[in-house]
Amino acid sequence: MTIQPSLSKLSQWQQIAFSAALLERMLPNYKMFADHVEFGQPKVLRNQVDLIWQWLDKNNRCKINYDAQLVKLEEQIPDPEEFDFFGVFSAIDTAMALMSLLQAMQDKDGEGFINVSRLSENSVSAYVELILVNELDENSEAEITEQEINQHPLMVWESETQQELIAFLQQAPENKQTCMAIKKLVLQEGLSNLGIEIA
Repeated sequence: MTIQPSLSKLSQWQQIAFSAALLERMLPNYKMFADHVEFGQPKVLRNQVDLIWQWLDKNNRCKINYDAQLVKLEEQIPDPEEFDFFGVFSAIDTAMALMSLLQAMQDKDGEGFINVSRLSENSVSAYVELILVNELDENSEAEITEQEINQHPLMVWESETQQELIAFLQQAPENKQTCMAIKKLVLQEGLSNLGIEIA
């Protein structure tokens, strides 16, 4: 996707808000994995994203102990070797995206915000590829092309959502109302970025 140049032009506040909104769409994937295999505490990730939203409220800004939060988050990252379940990869992407965001809030010159965008996109891409492979005839030797992945409705939705968020943030004031608006925007379908229903 060509989202990266547009993202780098946003202010730090806008980039954090953009990343937090993407994480809202990723959190249900982690929760589904955690509930399925009884690993990890989705509440830890949920609380950290809530903390970031609170930090974005300039009138009621909270302090974040980044080191403590990163230690807590590291404990929630599953080892892909231990789980024979595709959901482990989207769970890792979610935790790594949150880690990238927390790190980027301390080092705004790094790649952290762009990593959140890429990790969200990668989760969808990998899931779409799995769907397409499962749809192939068992005897088929055809390979899934990048074009097929990019044209899948879930991938199109991911791309459009990221672009819509950037366009909205470029015009919106940096306040709590904007946070509420983008949160509503990404949750209005009631689905995660993989199309999983948000419980």
